[in-house]
Amino acid sequence: MKKYKLIFALSALLFATSCADSFFDLEPSDKVTADKIYKTASDYNLAVIGCYGKYQEHFSYYLECVEFRSDNAQYTAPTTGQQDRYDIDQFKENSANGTLQSVWGIFSNGVYRCNLILDQIDDADFDATLKDQYKAEAMFLRAYNYFNMYRLWGGVPTTRKVVTVSESLTILRSTDQEMYDYIAGDLKYIIDNNMLPEAYSKDDLGRATLGAARALLGKVYLTFRKWAETKDVLEPVIGKYSLLKNPADIFDVNNKMNNEIIFAIRFNKSIVSEGHGLWFQTSATSNDYQTPQLLAAYTDQADLRKDLITLTKSGNAYVPMKYYDTPDATYPTQYGNDFILLRYADVLLMYAEALNEISYSNSQTSPAMAAITEVRERAELNALDIATIPNKDAFRKAILEERQREFPFEGHRWFDLVRMGYAKEIMAAVGHTVNDYQLVYPIPQKEIEKIGNKSILWQNEGY
Repeated sequence: MKKYKLIFALSALLFATSCADSFFDLEPSDKVTADKIYKTASDYNLAVIGCYGKYQEHFSYYLECVEFRSDNAQYTAPTTGQQDRYDIDQFKENSANGTLQSVWGIFSNGVYRCNLILDQIDDADFDATLKDQYKAEAMFLRAYNYFNMYRLWGGVPTTRKVVTVSESLTILRSTDQEMYDYIAGDLKYIIDNNMLPEAYSKDDLGRATLGAARALLGKVYLTFRKWAETKDVLEPVIGKYSLLKNPADIFDVNNKMNNEIIFAIRFNKSIVSEGHGLWFQTSATSNDYQTPQLLAAYTDQADLRKDLITLTKSGNAYVPMKYYDTPDATYPTQYGNDFILLRYADVLLMYAEALNEISYSNSQTSPAMAAITEVRERAELNALDIATIPNKDAFRKAILEERQREFPFEGHRWFDLVRMGYAKEIMAAVGHTVNDYQLVYPIPQKEIEKIGNKSILWQNEGY
């Protein structure tokens, strides 16, 4: 992928993912200095690469704030250096939680990088189509950052431009409606104006496509309970991608960016600092972090997806087969799996969810049932019997169960539970009493103290 070759070459320069580089300070600067002024198409391409590069820091968010928050994964006891993670898993986190502070900073810095581009690009003089693409990529990535923040904290302060320190202290938390208007509005603008290509050449595989914008907007609509809009935006994606015959092939490191993957965070273990450590590793073959509830979800032993969470040895550790890789020969602590954010099976199940919420159908051949069946048959399971799913609530629950079997450890489960209204019920079954306020996280106390005005940035109720 061309853009990742470029970021690898520049990893010691302005567009490195390291937060030590002052170019990407988490705090907004009082002014944009000369080295942050872009002029040529190449300048903007490199700046967009910097926005993608920041996503390589997102994995802890999907691991700790989504999977371990849910009934998919668990910390059975706190260990050295893991107290913040354990507290999130046990619903004991508070506003001083270091993991939440780190994630807030990562997303905020991602927004800053995108705004730095969008502040200037309209005045740049280069090919208009390419300019639209770069602009849309920055808008897409910014929308994704804010969407993730919204799912964690509810409304957060938002901005469409780089702000000074004094300006940043005056930005109010956005309401739910303002968050929706911002995130959905930008993604819809990209789609309506056809600003992204449907596909890229081999060198640029991994950049955001029009399909990625549609899939993300579908997820945004679903989160905000806009069922008809979800259906409409996802329908053009149906058939544009395809399910691979074997689910294991989706995650094969030798089969990256295959036709089921719509958008992923890219890594390359053969370039220093562009790989990652093993994901979901454990020191033994026991499923010490995988919950009994997840293992029991695979009620049919023929389900091909069960093998993907089976632990397999990589070096001296064990990882779920879904994230198996061998270390690089030159950089033996680096692994190269991409982290998939959007894939076609997700689109099919989101589509089924939206159709059911619009109007339950008791037909065995309804479009909603057809979408679920396509996912199940790829896993070598029979179609569900509509007679066992007699109403909208039962159909919703069936989708939730299918999503758990399809996406464990992919950063969906907690958000699925919250969106579909089952978080309190499901977590009670695994021994956690979840209060309504715990469906979102506490705003990091350091952020509240920076503002120093609780009428501008206040703590979520209950924390």
